[in-house]
Amino acid sequence: MTPLLAKGTPERRREIVAPQAMSRFGTPEEVAAAVVWLCSEEASFVTGVAMPVDAGSVAWLSAHPY
Repeated sequence: MTPLLAKGTPERRREIVAPQAMSRFGTPEEVAAAVVWLCSEEASFVTGVAMPVDAGSVAWLSAHPY
């Protein structure tokens, strides 16, 4: 959770988390792990992809258009 989001009300935080499959905020370490993997040899065959690290928000929004 970012410092700005931490200042928000509990109600606003619940609204943000509601559409996420994981139902929680990610940690900086979780985002960093994705970055480290993308920079590693294990991801050497990965190119031209947008990899959301967002607890499933993009997938949920894609399945539930407005």
